[in-house]
Amino acid sequence: MDTEAAVVHPDAPAPGSELAMHYKECFGCGDEQEAGLHLRSTVGEKSSVHSRFLVTTAHQGAPGLAHGGLLACAFDEALGACVGNLLRRPAVTGKLETDFLRPVPVGSTLFIAAHLDGVAGRKIYVSADGHLDAADGPVAVRARGLFVTVGFEHFRSHAGQESLDKLKAAGRARQNDWDINP
Repeated sequence: MDTEAAVVHPDAPAPGSELAMHYKECFGCGDEQEAGLHLRSTVGEKSSVHSRFLVTTAHQGAPGLAHGGLLACAFDEALGACVGNLLRRPAVTGKLETDFLRPVPVGSTLFIAAHLDGVAGRKIYVSADGHLDAADGPVAVRARGLFVTVGFEHFRSHAGQESLDKLKAAGRARQNDWDINP
């Protein structure tokens, strides 16, 4: 199947828009996970989303350095924010590949620039670079992801009733008003 250019949805947030968390209990962007990433994202130009997070001691693997799996988690969240917010369709991670180019120390801020690369049927291709301590800082991590478009029923059938009840209580349980960033 040939890959086509990813076309940003007409209802996608405008460049410069700060993106809200999609779910307050999300480990990536939510504010209710004490040791979470608390990732914050802004829509950029040309099919991109810029995310950032402060690496804390709760995020370390080796003493004083971010855990590689946690960095992969941050990229999954940033790439998902790009897909969900710019294409405005529910999708899940099918594949995530990360290249670790240099250590990411505790206390540093990782700036992740994610970009939509293409679409082939249900497949959405995205990539990102993670810069240390500034949007133009040295690249520490690179990632490429494949996301797969799914129906809203995917989330209803796999989320569990307690999670769905929390969404409903927050007024976000209807398909048309739930911002999905899996």
